[in-house]
Amino acid sequence: MNQVLDTQALLRLMAWLSPAFPIGAFAWSGGLESAVANRLVKNSVDLGDWLSALMRHGAFWNDAVLFSEAWRRFEDAVALKETAELGLAMAGSAERFAETLSLGKAFVAAASAWPDPVLERLPSDVPFPVAVGAVAAAHGVPANKALAAFLHAAASQAVSAGIRLGCCGQVDGVKILAGLEGAIAQLSDRAPGLTLDHLGGAAVQAEIASLRHETQHSRLFRS
Repeated sequence: MNQVLDTQALLRLMAWLSPAFPIGAFAWSGGLESAVANRLVKNSVDLGDWLSALMRHGAFWNDAVLFSEAWRRFEDAVALKETAELGLAMAGSAERFAETLSLGKAFVAAASAWPDPVLERLPSDVPFPVAVGAVAAAHGVPANKALAAFLHAAASQAVSAGIRLGCCGQVDGVKILAGLEGAIAQLSDRAPGLTLDHLGGAAVQAEIASLRHETQHSRLFRS
């Protein structure tokens, strides 16, 4: 596939990963709300470290692997189904499962504005990174560019959640995103070589935070 990101593909990528795309990502924090409530994330430095750990060892890393596998196998309905099932099975908590499934289904529904046979190949229950990876590949978006945009959108959403939770301001939030550029670029450049053998993580505190959020009394977010 041509690795040049043409204007049409760029516009679609910008639309799909825009905050305005109707997938409801604003409603989820990926367990960050619990981390803030339990004082694991207290300020912008903590938030930057938290997101960096997710990028290298946690949910962002595994999402990148699932994204890359779906991008590579977008023409194979059986492979997409198996990847989707694996992605859902790896959800570390009920809320993480609901989050990735809700976003995945909403993404497929919204992406139908750009009709393509890949939408029929995707299973009805599909995690978010699998949905975006497969759709991006079907529309000719290079793997590394698509994954970079996906990871940047995920980090941006987490920073936005952090701002709403009061652990940083907007200026510091932008600094966090700037500080994550290297990690995002490094991971996205590995996209062509990432396979399911690379799945795994060590962000234990983040997984525990996600579990604790399920019983948190006062909440702004659904996860």
